[in-house]
Amino acid sequence: MDLTLFFSPIDESITKDKSGSGSFFKSISLYGDKIPDYRSADIAIIGVPEERGTDNNQGAAGGPDAIRSKLYSLKKGTGAYRIVDLGNLKPGLDLEETYTRLSEVCRLLLESNTLPIILGGTHDLDIGQYLAYQDLDKLVSFLNVDAFLDLEEGYANPLNKQHINRVLMHTPNYLFSYTHLAHQSYLVDPGLNAILEKLYFEAYRVGAVRSNIQEMEPAVRSADLLSFDLTAIKSADAPGNRNAQPFGLTGEEACQLCWYAGINEKLSSFGIYEYNPGADDEAMKTASVAATMIWYFIEGFYHRKNEQDFKSNDFLRYTVSMPVEPEVMTFYKSKITDRWWMEVPGPVRSSVVPCTYSDYEIATKGELPERYISTLSRMI
Repeated sequence: MDLTLFFSPIDESITKDKSGSGSFFKSISLYGDKIPDYRSADIAIIGVPEERGTDNNQGAAGGPDAIRSKLYSLKKGTGAYRIVDLGNLKPGLDLEETYTRLSEVCRLLLESNTLPIILGGTHDLDIGQYLAYQDLDKLVSFLNVDAFLDLEEGYANPLNKQHINRVLMHTPNYLFSYTHLAHQSYLVDPGLNAILEKLYFEAYRVGAVRSNIQEMEPAVRSADLLSFDLTAIKSADAPGNRNAQPFGLTGEEACQLCWYAGINEKLSSFGIYEYNPGADDEAMKTASVAATMIWYFIEGFYHRKNEQDFKSNDFLRYTVSMPVEPEVMTFYKSKITDRWWMEVPGPVRSSVVPCTYSDYEIATKGELPERYISTLSRMI
């Protein structure tokens, strides 16, 4: 695939005065005179200046370059960066063509073991992010962070308000799990939340996320892809969105979730959506927040430990006798990171899924953790 047909080079005005010693900009390769080699990269940044999926956040198409301007000014983090910026994806003649182009590019990157970071654009672009996994012969766990559920239906609703419904209804179905973080109950129809519960999918209110963000780490660690709508961040920290809300996550909490996503060895794509520079303040605060979120994601990526072999000496194994089925529950704790997993027996084979120490404590009291029940229900 000739990516020069799909992408526009990065405007020189974005890179002006970004050449300071140790800067992020000086540590990556970007599309200027020629497109960089994505095959040898760990991460590829993609801008998607597309906003036709919204009816009230026009201006989001300018988001990618505004975020870049702030990101390039940051200092390089730890690790030997192998990061490319492919520039901005050229939108299609219609939204469907944009989704297709994004999915084709992301699939190409995934097949090269290169993680795409997508700078939106509106939140419906995660349709293209999700479709990239269709032909990869694997079940996918989708993590979405948003103040809204975006499960609306019908032509009267813009696509950025119904994109999750489209993901759930897509055929062929390769969605194993869907987890939603930081929705705000007074913005959500209770019937939509009930739909997720019937499907044994998880949804955590913003209050639950904020009260103990460490408990959200296993949900993030289970994900293959992360879709982050900046509407989830409170307007005081991120005003650059026509749908910005007075309550929500803080910028620091958003960065914490991105760090968790970065260190997740399983996660293979990250999209950040709905930033609108026309709605931002004079200091472009929201662009700075988004850039810092990406920085923490990359920092987490270069701290990955590849904790996959649960039979190795890097793990402690705990067994708990249960008064109900299953007779025994098995847990694993990493000696390196102190992270926990639990084994869930399925009809074909067992799965080892992320959990917390609290899940282990619940099991020692003779109760099945909710995370165990929901995982088993999806496997049956």
